[in-house]
Amino acid sequence: MAQVDDSSSGRNANADLNLVPFIDLMSVLITFLLIKAVWSQVSMIQLGSSIYGKKQENKDEKPPPPTPHADIPLRLDVKDNGFRLIIGSQRFQIPKSGEKYDAEGLMSHLKKVKSDYPEKTDAVITVDDEVAYEFLILGMDTLNQSGFPSISVSTVGAE
Repeated sequence: MAQVDDSSSGRNANADLNLVPFIDLMSVLITFLLIKAVWSQVSMIQLGSSIYGKKQENKDEKPPPPTPHADIPLRLDVKDNGFRLIIGSQRFQIPKSGEKYDAEGLMSHLKKVKSDYPEKTDAVITVDDEVAYEFLILGMDTLNQSGFPSISVSTVGAE
């Protein structure tokens, strides 16, 4: 109990301070801050195959010799009407057959690209906003099975 002495008026004022709500508030805030700090670290995912990743500074290693056509971009767009494969300036449209995406047709195009550019291992995949996630995975699986294991997902939507 706290006692306040007000000598000017000649009376004593007794006041009880209830600290329980303040302690409850502080415990909730501390818990929230701890949880938020953990989740902000978990939400950062490191992508090892990102073409935009950090460069490793290792002066001892010599870069591999340049191969012809290794810098030609390969991009797969997953669109609402099917796949679009872009290799350099060439564009191939692989339309949907009914409601299904033509993974076999995409695989045949990718095998031809792999035979034309055997040293190429990287690809970029984009997806339209209205396309379901499973079709992005279908495109990634098809790229991987065709010999393009270094896949980067672009955050820019398909054109």
